Amino acid sequence: MNLRSIDLNLLVALDALLTERHVTKAADRVGLSQPAMSNALNRLRAMFKDELLVRTTTGMKPTPRATELAEPLRQVLRQVERVMASDAGFDPDKTERTFTIRMSDILACLLLPRLAAARPPEGRISYNTIHLPPSLTIDALERDEIDVAVSMGLEHSASIRSETLLRDRMVCLMRRGHQIKRARLTFERFIAQEHMKVSMSPTDLRFVDDVLAERGHRRRIALNVPHWLVVPHVLKKTDLLAVMPRHLATVLMDDGLRMEELPFESAPFDWMLYWHRRYDQSNANGWLRDRIRAACSDLN
Repeated sequence: MNLRSIDLNLLVALDALLTERHVTKAADRVGLSQPAMSNALNRLRAMFKDELLVRTTTGMKPTPRATELAEPLRQVLRQVERVMASDAGFDPDKTERTFTIRMSDILACLLLPRLAAARPPEGRISYNTIHLPPSLTIDALERDEIDVAVSMGLEHSASIRSETLLRDRMVCLMRRGHQIKRARLTFERFIAQEHMKVSMSPTDLRFVDDVLAERGHRRRIALNVPHWLVVPHVLKKTDLLAVMPRHLATVLMDDGLRMEELPFESAPFDWMLYWHRRYDQSNANGWLRDRIRAACSDLN
């Protein structure tokens, strides 16, 4: 295939078609008419010598060739967008830009209020946050699907940069009128008490459950929930205990809750900032990293 004969607009159309899997919706996505998108699909089929999308009883489905194209196509288009955006001229007060940041709900709770408040008042900067499993986060940085990631303990190659943002440690949260008196949370009481656990939290497993397992103990999990939002509401109505990073506990604390230190040694850990080295000298990515550092500095 001769690259000089390729119309970039066709690749934009193909990305929309593979995303929407519907000609009319794909047309709306890129601002084309439905007949124009149908014509683009016909040209794409001729270009790739493949049907790309086939009609079924449940809608249009991609062919194996289209599925193979989807991911590299998104990477190519994202790179083209970056080239056209002219990073050298990035001005947070004038440039329209959406940054994609990988962070968990814990980190979103800690950082997003500060990041949002620090946006340039007259600027057009926006943030898109996604929560990827640790195993997929480095791949997303390599594929240029995200601008930065805030996480912990990620194994990565030399192409990924990392730096420490925030030191944290695990603590125990309970209702203020709990039967366990203040500063009386012994190891025996901690083990005997029922707990609630956030299933998606790796910090619970690594810094609490694994430590207890080494001592031949485990927590009595009475309630397992998928996210952190419900935790303070449940704690205030029950005698359950919950363990969590201290910075998160500080945000969730109110008059109905109290925080206690764990009655056993649990190593502190660091929240880290990760980015690809291709953006070491990027004005836009560097600006974003500075904003995240400043948000963490406020927490410290």
